[in-house]
Amino acid sequence: MKRSKLTSVILAVACLLLITGCQRNHNTTQEPWSVRMIKSEMKRSPQGWMLNFSKDLSWNYCHGLVCSAMLEAASQYNEKSFYNYVKQYADTMVLDNGTIIGYRPDACNLYGITAGRILFPLNKKEQKQKYLSALHHIRNQFSIHPRTSEGGFWHKSITTSQIWLDGVYMALPFYVEYARTFEEPDIYNDAILQLLLIRKYLYNETSGLYYHGWDESRQQQWVDSTGKSPHVWGRSMGWFAMGLVDVLDFIPDDHPQWEEVMTIYQDLMQALVKAQDQKSGAWYQVMDQPTGKGNYLESSASCMFTYALLKGIRKGYLPESYREYAYKAYEGVIKQFITINKDQTLSITQCCEVGGLGGKPYRDGSFEYYIQIPRRVNDPKAVGSFILASLEMEKLSN
Repeated sequence: MKRSKLTSVILAVACLLLITGCQRNHNTTQEPWSVRMIKSEMKRSPQGWMLNFSKDLSWNYCHGLVCSAMLEAASQYNEKSFYNYVKQYADTMVLDNGTIIGYRPDACNLYGITAGRILFPLNKKEQKQKYLSALHHIRNQFSIHPRTSEGGFWHKSITTSQIWLDGVYMALPFYVEYARTFEEPDIYNDAILQLLLIRKYLYNETSGLYYHGWDESRQQQWVDSTGKSPHVWGRSMGWFAMGLVDVLDFIPDDHPQWEEVMTIYQDLMQALVKAQDQKSGAWYQVMDQPTGKGNYLESSASCMFTYALLKGIRKGYLPESYREYAYKAYEGVIKQFITINKDQTLSITQCCEVGGLGGKPYRDGSFEYYIQIPRRVNDPKAVGSFILASLEMEKLSN
């Protein structure tokens, strides 16, 4: 992937022109893709708790992803309606004493942490005691959360001794932002430990990709002799990629292990561009068997990888040679997955609904398991990551 600086610039300009043409052909308004998708989602879900097709009040990682993206867009475009939508959700879910409807730290589920990220900007602007109390309430979970013998967070209390890639995004960006906000430097060491353990136990030395889960106890049916699950699932890799690049926002660059974290991120991005489908620019549901029968290009993972690449380019973590891969990915997302409805709202298709390991009914982590998971249109995991990727693309294009 080494090229001269001039060649990289020419490729970057060519990619930008290509994507601009794609946008002109597909996007019939002057509004950015991010703004259009947010407005579409607000129309589908008039209140924040309704995200993720929810019928009742819900504090969920999906709500956290979409609402975090909305807050980023609100800041980028000075759009108060996006901010107010998220604030209304937070005010519905967070009680005056700081407890959160549907969230219990003692349940020890990493998924409950993610939505807490929206409380940092809300607390900074609104200075409400309940937001501050809620942040501390979520922080307390890390003190009691079960761990492996080396200190790795179990994914949930019921996934005994297991580390999943998904947990990186679910927990660590909140954890390190809390460290920065409330000056708890020891948290950085703990967060980095989680990443190093994932590198140690879930990494494939040949491909540079990571397996979905690892079981220290070796008790699960899906483990191999080392405790790994059998395949590389796109969205678990997507959560890992987004979590990594977001964690880098908060770990001080003079931390003695900063370079180790950066190396994990850069190595992952190199592996992702190698795994990218050359024709479409997108990525497959099961990444280690791209030609497997029934495998398909999946939207949420593709958006997540696109975001991680684009943000890394903007922040200077990646060389300019990566720009062509990121632009091709974004173009691929638009062409492969975005549709314009009759009412001019946007939809995103081909999103794997929910994947996991173990449980009832039992999920064995096989290739056949991953490809038979139902797919949804406008699943928030694709919607939120598309908004984030679009915001990054719009920053780079301006």
